Amino acid sequence: MIAGLRALSLAFVILGCNQASPPATPDTPDASMAIDGKVSVMIDAPPDSPAPRYLCNAQPPPNAAMPTPPPLPAAGCPTLVSGMNTITTSGEQRQFILVLPAALDPGEKLPVLFMWHWIGGSANSFLERGQVQDAADQQHFIAVIPVSKGATVALTSFNTKWPFDITQTPARMDEEFTFFDDMLACVEQQYTVNESCVSSVGVSAGALFNDQLAQARSNRLASFISLSGGVAATIIKPWTGAARKLPAVVLWGGDGPPQMDGNKDILGCFSIGMDFSVASRSLEDALSADGHFFIECKHNCGHVEPPLDAPPDLSKYAGMWEFALNHPFWLPAGTSPFQQTGLPPSLPSWCGIGAGGATPRSGGGCPAAENPCPS
Repeated sequence: MIAGLRALSLAFVILGCNQASPPATPDTPDASMAIDGKVSVMIDAPPDSPAPRYLCNAQPPPNAAMPTPPPLPAAGCPTLVSGMNTITTSGEQRQFILVLPAALDPGEKLPVLFMWHWIGGSANSFLERGQVQDAADQQHFIAVIPVSKGATVALTSFNTKWPFDITQTPARMDEEFTFFDDMLACVEQQYTVNESCVSSVGVSAGALFNDQLAQARSNRLASFISLSGGVAATIIKPWTGAARKLPAVVLWGGDGPPQMDGNKDILGCFSIGMDFSVASRSLEDALSADGHFFIECKHNCGHVEPPLDAPPDLSKYAGMWEFALNHPFWLPAGTSPFQQTGLPPSLPSWCGIGAGGATPRSGGGCPAAENPCPS
């Protein structure tokens, strides 16, 4: 954890996004906190107490905005266990993997991270390749890894696993959003959860759905992470807006010529191409226009697993999880502690703040390409 964040035990200052301070709304804890384009957020902690490891470990300030809790599923909640669980949602049985940290601190409230897998993957492959159990043990969060039901593009046999394309009906989208609600409601019912720190991450097809979920559930999500996802390219649904400004990570694998920063992040399955560089840039344009804070991460390896290096004594994706754990729901709209402190060293050097903020990765050492299309 960077020294700047550790120093924020009593207060931190988040710079506004070069605009006037936002009025008092559900996004902003208190209008009196906005002064001269800056927002001072006081953390209620004794003077001699240790600095919180992440902002999600800090107490929300008075009158902070809080998420809307999801209702319990109509069929009720099963008794959840570590590992695979089955839940009845929208009249159907669906499954998800629940990952719990091996040990907890006294009185600890755990953040929750949802993880949506890629088109050729599975919930179990996300668990294993994402080193999720190690990450939960090290960084203390609950992970929820849904099992896909499937989503076939109309007039084709192309199963994208998650609904995100323009042929998916509102009813199908609502079904998947309700699946998210029901999983979250049951986890919050049975575990001591930090309701202000629920985040969602998707990879490839999972990211394309996740970017739709972020819009539909900005009243419950504190942040979202898009790893080779995006909006509004080829058959992908557009960004239509989120009711609340969500901090985000937008990562993709290069633009290719003429930018010449490496391979282009593109995928073709069943004669349908998806250009994740175009979709990710479209997502950035939408986030910028709506005043969301986000970081851009751009590597040069194409549509492969991101070439991340594990920080010392942490899992490979620790930097991504750290982003989520430092952006609780109660932050003032459109702001981030990283505006004051800079990005933590757990994030790769090819990340930066805002559209065009990243210095793209260069050189070799890319993960081996693999066929991501379902057989």
